[in-house]
Amino acid sequence: MNTSMTGRNIELTDAIKEHIAASVETLKKFNLDIISVNVIVSTQSKKGKDHSVVEYVINLAHKNTIVIKQSDEDLYVAIDLAASRAQKAMRRLHDKESDHHKVGLNEIKAEAVSVKEAVEEMEDEIIPVELDLYKPREVEDVLNDLKESGKMFEIFADNEQKTRVLYKRNDGKFGLY
Repeated sequence: MNTSMTGRNIELTDAIKEHIAASVETLKKFNLDIISVNVIVSTQSKKGKDHSVVEYVINLAHKNTIVIKQSDEDLYVAIDLAASRAQKAMRRLHDKESDHHKVGLNEIKAEAVSVKEAVEEMEDEIIPVELDLYKPREVEDVLNDLKESGKMFEIFADNEQKTRVLYKRNDGKFGLY
């Protein structure tokens, strides 16, 4: 990372340079590819008062350039405010980059294993079913339906309004309860 400090209408002392260098070092913690940081310090007169203006120009690889301009009566306060705003902008880029990452193959495999385990846990679960006892049915009709379907038993109401169960036995015959 290249760092350059420029003073316009102001002489940059060693203390000011150290303060700027320390504020630029805090930008490294976001692990973005910083190509260069240019810090321009200048003074302006507004309404008879002198203001210090600090401008950060941060060039990032494969991203837009970040430009932060901050003015204050005190030079050190202007540097601190500009550095704070630069950190906030860098944090936003870092969070955007880390939150919207692509899902890796290992994460997909781990998710597939957890889905498979959930399916296996659900296989042994007993789910209650409502009976469809609408109208009385003949035993022969239920026997034909049971033969056509792959079911093991059928519950129905017969002509006398009794609840009956027709089931397949192990020997291949049918039983009626």
